[in-house]
Amino acid sequence: MQKWFITGTDTDVGKTYVGQQIMLGLAEQSLRSIGYKPISAGCQWNEGQWINDDAKQYQVNSTIKAPIEQINPIAFEAPIAPHIAAKQQGKTITFAQLDAGLAQLEEHQPEVIVTEGAGGWRLPLGNGEYLSSFPAQHKMKVILVVGLKLGCLNHAVLTAESIKADGAELVGWIGNEIHSDMLFSQENIESLNEILGPALAIVPKTTALTKVQRAQLIHRLFNS
Repeated sequence: MQKWFITGTDTDVGKTYVGQQIMLGLAEQSLRSIGYKPISAGCQWNEGQWINDDAKQYQVNSTIKAPIEQINPIAFEAPIAPHIAAKQQGKTITFAQLDAGLAQLEEHQPEVIVTEGAGGWRLPLGNGEYLSSFPAQHKMKVILVVGLKLGCLNHAVLTAESIKADGAELVGWIGNEIHSDMLFSQENIESLNEILGPALAIVPKTTALTKVQRAQLIHRLFNS
């Protein structure tokens, strides 16, 4: 069983979109896969529970079907930092909750579990704890999504350094073209290739990865 963890240089850099491409690639390779969005904030009330759009994407694109409360066990209505949302409700986010959720998904016996973090790498959980400890503890392969925009070099390098300093395994980065008009985009990608190593993939602004590109990405992840 492989466990992959998707993090980003910031919030709104396309972690879920990249995750969707990875999930599609796994499905196209006929691999048993399931997505895990342990913590979400910014949900809508639907049929008696809080539903997060990102978590729903992982549920839909998993080849193993599981209820949304397994895909996303911790969900808050307000689109704010999860530990603040939890505090407002008198709750605490704990690693025991995250571990229990992961264990429940492992019972489905997937070949790959794709976990998406919330926000950036150093997301506070409260009480001096950070979500970044979770992938390190479970020896997950960390995939860094870099939102290609002005400032991405600094954000990418600092995040990569933090991942490695935490003892987690950074297997590579994926560039997401969130701004089609970014100046010197290719030069920035070349700089990131030099600093972080060759990209696992570059996701275009206007189109998804092709089936061949997704297959190449899955191959790189399995062999990284």
